[in-house]
Amino acid sequence: MATVLSVSGSPSASSRTNRLLRHLDRRLAAQGHEVIPLDVRTIPAEALLGADFTHPAIVEATELFARVDGVVVGTPVYKASYSGVLKALLDLLPQYALAGKTVLPLATGGSTAHVLAIDYALRPVLSSMGAAHIVQGWFTLDKDITVHEDGSLSVAPPATEALTQVVDQFSAALGRRPVLAAAV
Repeated sequence: MATVLSVSGSPSASSRTNRLLRHLDRRLAAQGHEVIPLDVRTIPAEALLGADFTHPAIVEATELFARVDGVVVGTPVYKASYSGVLKALLDLLPQYALAGKTVLPLATGGSTAHVLAIDYALRPVLSSMGAAHIVQGWFTLDKDITVHEDGSLSVAPPATEALTQVVDQFSAALGRRPVLAAAV
C-alpha cells in the first residue's frame, strides 16, 4: 500500500482539526497505508517564520514530503483561508514538493460561510506545488466534531458519511497513482 503524510495545519494540539485528522489517519492505516502524522505547530517558529530552509525540522519536513505517495492536508479556516502556520510551511517547501502525489484537502470551521475555502484558497496552492491528483476535499463544521472528556472523538453522522467517502476515494486514488518519470 501507500505511504501517506497527514499534515495538520492547526496551531493547537487539542484542536478539532488535529483530532479529526488523527481520527482519519486510523481509517487509512486500517486500509493498509502507512500514515505519518506531521503537526506543523511542532516545527520551531523561528524556522518557519525566519524561512530557515536549512533548519533540521524544515529539512526533515521536506524529506517527508519527498518520500510519501500521498498527502492529507488539514487546516482550520481562519479569515476565509487556511492557517498561517500551514502557509509558512508550504512556502518553505520546494516549488514542486507535491509532484506525483495524490492529495486530500480537508478543512474545519465554525460557519458554512467558509465552506469554499478549500477550493478558492487551498486547492490552488496545492495545484501550484505540482500535485498529480487532488481528490475532492471536505469541509467539516466545528459543531459536527465532538471531543469527549476522555479525549475520544465523535463526528456527526452526515459528516462521518461524507468524510468516509472522501477518505475512501483518496485511498482508492493512491492505488491508481501513475508512475512518473524522473523529474527533469
